Amino acid sequence: MVKRVLDTGWLAARSTEVEANGVDLTTTQPPTTQPNSPWIKALVPGTVLGTLVKNKLVPDPFYGLENESIIDIADSGREHYTFWFFTTFECKLLNNQHVDLNFRAINYSAEVYLNGHKEVLPKGMFRRHSIDITDILHPDGQNLLAVLVYPPDHPGRIPPKGGQGGDHEIGKDVAAQYVEGWDWMTPIRDRNTGIWDEVSITVTGPVKIVDPHLASSFFDGYKRVYLHSTAEFVNKSAWVAECSLNIQVSTELEDRTFLIEHLETHHVSISPGANIHYTFPQLYFYKPDLWWPNGMGKQHLYNVEITVDVKGYGESDTWSHHFGFRKIESHIDSATGGRLFKVNGQPIFIRGGNWVLSDGLLRLSKERYKTDIRFHADMHFNMMRCWGGGLAERPEFYHYCDLYGLLVWQEFWITGDCDGRGDPVSNPDGPLDHDLFLLCARDTVKLLRNHPSLALWVGGNEQVPPPDINSALKTDLQLHPYYMNSNNSGTSAVTPMINDPSQYLDGTRVYIQGSMWDGFADGKGDFTDGPYEIQNPEDFFKPDYYKYGFNPEVGNVGMPVAATIRATMPPEGWQIPLFKKLSNGYIEEVPNPIWTYHKYIAYSKPGKVHDQILLYGTPKDLDDFCLKAQLVNYIQYRALLEGYTSHMWSKYTGVLIWKTQNPWTGLRGQFYDHLHDQTAGFYGCRSAAEPIHVQLNLATYSIEVANTTSEELSNVAIEASVWDLEGECPYYKTSEKLTVPPKKTISTFEMEYLKSKNPKPVYFLLLKLYDAFDYRIYSRNFYWLHLTGGDYKLLEPFRERRPPLKITSLAFIKGSTYEMRMHIQNTSEKPDSNTLLYRNNFIRRNGSCDESDSSESISLLDGEKHEISLYEKIRRNFSREHNKARVSEVNGTGKGVAFFLHFSVHASKKEHKNGEDTRILPVHYSDNYFSLVPGEVMTVTISFEVPPGVTPRVTLHGWNHHDGHTIL
Repeated sequence: MVKRVLDTGWLAARSTEVEANGVDLTTTQPPTTQPNSPWIKALVPGTVLGTLVKNKLVPDPFYGLENESIIDIADSGREHYTFWFFTTFECKLLNNQHVDLNFRAINYSAEVYLNGHKEVLPKGMFRRHSIDITDILHPDGQNLLAVLVYPPDHPGRIPPKGGQGGDHEIGKDVAAQYVEGWDWMTPIRDRNTGIWDEVSITVTGPVKIVDPHLASSFFDGYKRVYLHSTAEFVNKSAWVAECSLNIQVSTELEDRTFLIEHLETHHVSISPGANIHYTFPQLYFYKPDLWWPNGMGKQHLYNVEITVDVKGYGESDTWSHHFGFRKIESHIDSATGGRLFKVNGQPIFIRGGNWVLSDGLLRLSKERYKTDIRFHADMHFNMMRCWGGGLAERPEFYHYCDLYGLLVWQEFWITGDCDGRGDPVSNPDGPLDHDLFLLCARDTVKLLRNHPSLALWVGGNEQVPPPDINSALKTDLQLHPYYMNSNNSGTSAVTPMINDPSQYLDGTRVYIQGSMWDGFADGKGDFTDGPYEIQNPEDFFKPDYYKYGFNPEVGNVGMPVAATIRATMPPEGWQIPLFKKLSNGYIEEVPNPIWTYHKYIAYSKPGKVHDQILLYGTPKDLDDFCLKAQLVNYIQYRALLEGYTSHMWSKYTGVLIWKTQNPWTGLRGQFYDHLHDQTAGFYGCRSAAEPIHVQLNLATYSIEVANTTSEELSNVAIEASVWDLEGECPYYKTSEKLTVPPKKTISTFEMEYLKSKNPKPVYFLLLKLYDAFDYRIYSRNFYWLHLTGGDYKLLEPFRERRPPLKITSLAFIKGSTYEMRMHIQNTSEKPDSNTLLYRNNFIRRNGSCDESDSSESISLLDGEKHEISLYEKIRRNFSREHNKARVSEVNGTGKGVAFFLHFSVHASKKEHKNGEDTRILPVHYSDNYFSLVPGEVMTVTISFEVPPGVTPRVTLHGWNHHDGHTIL
């Protein structure tokens, strides 16, 4: 098969401004871009609104209050956002070749004209369309294509107060529901009308391959494995096709060569115009490399290729897909009542997040998806929930989840708010066209089912589909009998298959009817997820914080850094909230109107939680407010995950945070902003969710160790040290050697500094879990704490106590790609120590997103040896002229803790305008918002791409290094 993606050269115009019809546009009157022409350059894939923004015909709806200046479809009428899209392409066929025009998704319906011929694309946002255009192509190979795209049938109206899904009318269609706005999202004015996913042409011979299905079964403790495969073959010719069907399975070796593990050929005859489903004989593998989720092991992937050769023609079509051998099971845990997941027989404690979509205007790309998914892996998450009001995510999303080990919970397009449980009650029977919904659901399953990351299907968000849809989905997605029995993988005898698993629509993944049913929340559908607001950090650890075993949604704050506010809002949006004191002593935050529009969530909860930003003192300006917000973000999200992990398996089986990011410039529930800059909450999560973790229980002040891996942890110990604001260490303790069982959180000893004679009002606590033999570190965790009933206001004068730093940097540059390794040392005088723990020589585990499984030594700091890993070996391909170590020294004003250090990368400019955003984004940091006690060394790796013609500048800031230092 030859595939060509049509993603360039598109034009667009409002239908009411085009006089020609589709036949004329694709024959005698093709568009021009002459002056006064209605035609503009189009964004395909994309939406009408995305095209208008690209051409600056409307303002950026995500900037400030600009969305209010864009007319809503409810006020303009559907015709205002009904658009023509036009392009040309070349295609000449050889004898017996056939060509299809493919639309992977449009919203919501369309008319397609090619060289004067008309086809209709039926309604539905989540379905594929394929048109055989063999007989329509122009003889000279020059083809004219015009597509008239219509908006959803029921775009709805936005009530004055907004609401969850607007007036809920969008729920009558099979479309994304977030477009009418939510408590975290502004309305999308065109309701995402457009050709929003890939357009392509594919050329095949007389026989075409359609929707192969791959599945695997496991026996003898995962030693004996079978690959099952079924595919549809369509004979487009007028004669009997004598076919050789080939299946090949290969794996990529480390030296970028491929090992073919299986190659088989089978012969079939296909009648003229017929289609058949052919099931290949199962392929046997002995001890194949398994695919594991992030933190449990490596994401091994095989490549499966199916080809069909036709006698007298040759290769007619080919299809390939990567495939991971893995078995995902789940059941309701009797101890907790929560749904417990197993992968390859191993229980996995779920820590992840809710996902809506990457961009609210559907400006989706492989590059953006790669960053999004890698960010989630960097936080050590192992699951993402694709929320029912958003998308059936695209294959590119799943591709990177496969690569980075993120399990995916995929919901269909039902929400409680728009489908029967809203205020007012809405669409109790769900979408109007139930057959259309099921058609889209089945097509989505076929599109995504071969991805190993896809873990389960769920009927809807906080609601179940209407009874007939729910019943049909249960039938369509029923498990193959093999997958109903969790003990099959241990069977020693050959178990005959009743039907081959690949003959099912899916058959390998569980279907759950709704997000609060069957082991999620209370399991009965009551609104028992949440909460969605600021918390007292210690509350996350208390046994009564959450009653149920698996929380599918728990939300919190998400203020970005000040540079993002300046980049996404005009100066009137740079005003920080007013702090209004109430009669009960609590503070109510009063944000400016732009922050309110961007769904700002306050850092106080009057009556329950005192303002967490004011614990650090009243902010002076935007920079001060946002920096203090980052301190709170870090504490809130680390405590959230540590609290759930503290009760792993005894009370909880998993938790998903609402939500990990925003598809626009929102100000709540995010670990990185829409521009791809991380908040400190990102690194709080990264710390708390590491597979092996040492933590302080904020409710009991006992020190705990969480081992979420399948291996026992032995011969380890804990170092706990308290540091005051003067740089002294008034409390130091190391534990006896410990053994931590797999999949368990244990309590070790109490941190007793508070019981000492004169504990300081504000202090730092540094915990390290280390190998007692060679002092390599499994986990490091740094806290800032205050006495009960106190605050952090003493940190304000502490800003002026600047400890000296030494930063040694290595830069590796290849083209526009920068890879940097920073060694940061707090050169304050360190206390006597018989250990080498201050060096922070970390152990890297297989399966973690930042693993290092090969190392060597280089001398970087004062002659000391420090491990470097495969990271540096890979960089032998990078330019050598830039990889010499550079040393920067920062003089200090006194010894002490270097607190809340964070790197950023900027474009070097001699002059820039006030508010101009000079950041280079995205940037991947192995750690950020970190602190160093006297004498301590930390290594941070930084990677990023530099735009053409730009020289990067790396800077380091900190709470008590607020002036910033240029490192590169």
